[in-house]
Amino acid sequence: MNKQLHQIRNWPELAPAAGYRSKTLAGLCKVSVRQLERFFVGKFNKSPHCWLREARLGRAVELLRDGSSVKETAALLGYKAVAHFTRDFKKWSGMSPASFARCHSTS
Repeated sequence: MNKQLHQIRNWPELAPAAGYRSKTLAGLCKVSVRQLERFFVGKFNKSPHCWLREARLGRAVELLRDGSSVKETAALLGYKAVAHFTRDFKKWSGMSPASFARCHSTS
C-alpha cells in the first residue's frame, strides 16, 4: 500500500479541492486511481466514489442548514444541473433539498 496515502489526514479538505472526483483526488495524491481505490476500501470500507459522494452530500446538508438556496448549494458543490443535485440528494437523504432546507434551516 502506498505510504503517502496513509500519511494524509486532511481527506475532508481534499474532497472539494478534487471537485469530488476520484480521478482528480488520485492526481492530487500522486497515485493511480486503482491505488486510491484499494486504499479507500481498506481504510474507509468504501470506494473513493462513494466516500466522495457522501462528503459532497454531507457538505450540502451544512450549506442548506446555513440558509443557502438549493440552486446555490448545487453550484457550490459543482453540480452542472440543479435537477441532478436534487435527485442525488433525495436518493441519499430520502427528501428533496428544498424540503430538507425548510425543515432544518438555522436562519
